[in-house]
Amino acid sequence: MTQRVLTGITTSGTPHLGNYVGAIRPAVAASHRDGVESFYFLADYHALIKVQDPARVQRSTLEIAATWLACGLEPGKVWFYRQSDIPEIPELTWLLTCVAGKGILNRAHAYKAAVDKNRADGEDDDAGITAGLFMYPVLMAADILIFNADRVPVGRDQIQHIEMARDFGQRFNHLFGREYFALPEVVIEEHVATLPGLDGRKMSKSYDNTIPLFAPRNELKKLIASIVTDSRAPGEAKDADASHVFQLYRAFASAEETAAMRQAFAEGIGWGDAKQQLFERIDAELAPLREKYEALIARPAEIESILRDGAQRLRAKYAVPFIAELRHAVGLRDLGQRSESAVAESAKASLPQFKQYREKSDGRFYFKLLDGEGELLMQSEGFDSPKDAGQLIAVLKKVDSADAMETPEIALHAPAEQVLAALARLREAEA
Repeated sequence: MTQRVLTGITTSGTPHLGNYVGAIRPAVAASHRDGVESFYFLADYHALIKVQDPARVQRSTLEIAATWLACGLEPGKVWFYRQSDIPEIPELTWLLTCVAGKGILNRAHAYKAAVDKNRADGEDDDAGITAGLFMYPVLMAADILIFNADRVPVGRDQIQHIEMARDFGQRFNHLFGREYFALPEVVIEEHVATLPGLDGRKMSKSYDNTIPLFAPRNELKKLIASIVTDSRAPGEAKDADASHVFQLYRAFASAEETAAMRQAFAEGIGWGDAKQQLFERIDAELAPLREKYEALIARPAEIESILRDGAQRLRAKYAVPFIAELRHAVGLRDLGQRSESAVAESAKASLPQFKQYREKSDGRFYFKLLDGEGELLMQSEGFDSPKDAGQLIAVLKKVDSADAMETPEIALHAPAEQVLAALARLREAEA
C-alpha cells in the first residue's frame, strides 16, 4: 500500500551545508523509495511569520526551489509545489481554526517561548507576538491534512505540531461524523547529521556561522580555511572526534576516506592540510550540483513554471475535490439543494410508520399503522404495557400474508393488500 510522506521546506534564508546534509540529501534519497508518494512544499506562508522583507521571501523561495531541484528532486516523480499556490490550504486552515482548542494552542512551544521571553524582559505576555505565530500550528496541520499525509518526517522540536494536527483532524472527524482526515504519524529523524559551523557551534543562520551550500569555489575555500581549530602544530596528534574539521569531512566522505582521515589526525596532520582535504572533498560532491544550481537560478521563470505546474496538478487531483467535500461537511453548500437531514426526514415521513401512544381515558397503550400520507391502515386494541404493544408491532412487521393479520388485537382500516404492501416497504427501509 502506498504511503504519503510530506516534507515542508521553510523559505527563509540561503541554504547551507547543514541544510544539505541534515535535510536535503536524505530527503531526496527518500523520494526514490518504492511504495511512497512524496510531497515536498515550499512553506512560504510560514516564512511570513518571521520575515517581513518581501524581496528576501521571494529570493529565498527561488534559491531553495533551485537548490532542491539541483540536488536531484524530480518534479515528475514527486509532488513539488509552493504552499501559497494551493488556496485550499488557507481555506482548510480556517475550517480547522473553528475546531482547534485555544488551550492547546496556548501550549505550543514557539508561543510559550515568546511569552516566557516577554515575562523575563518585564513586558506584557503578548508584546510583539502576532496571531500568525499563535496560529502557526493550525496552518501546519492544514498543510498535512489537506493531502491526508500518512507520515511526516520532523525533528524532535516539531513533534508537538504533528500531535496537534492529529488532534484537530480527530475533532473534525468526530464533529462531522466521518473519517475525513487520516491521522498523520510522526517520523523522528534520529540520525540527522548536525554539522558544526565556522565557530564550532551548530551551523545555523541564527549564529551567522554558516557555509552557503553553493558558494563559489574560491569563497568555499576561504570559508573552510576560517574554521576555528585548536593550537596544535603539525606533527602533533589531534583528536578527530573533537575536531570540527573532521566532523564536516565525515559528513561528505566515504567510510574508507573517513578512516584514512582519522589516521591522519592521529599522525599529526597540519590544520592547513586537513582543511585543504576537507575543501577538496566537499567541492567534489558539490561542484556538479553547483553547476546545475547556477543554471537553474539563471532561469527563474522555469522554476516558476515547475512550481505552478506541480500545484495545478496537485489541486486538480486532491485539493479541490477534497475541500469541496469538507465544505459540504460543515454546511457550506448549494442553497438550491435540500440538506441531507431534510432529505432523510422527507424519506422517513413518506414511509409507512407505526405510532404508539397512551389513551388518557383508560390509561392503556395503543398503536396504529399509517401510510406515508398519514392515512390510517391499522388500529390496535389497548394493552396493559407498552412492551406488549411493541412485541405485537415486531411480529406484524414480519407478516407477509393476510391470514397472519387475523387477530382480535388489531383492526384493519384498509384492504389487506394495501396493509401488506405498507409492511413490506417498512421491512425494505429497515433492512
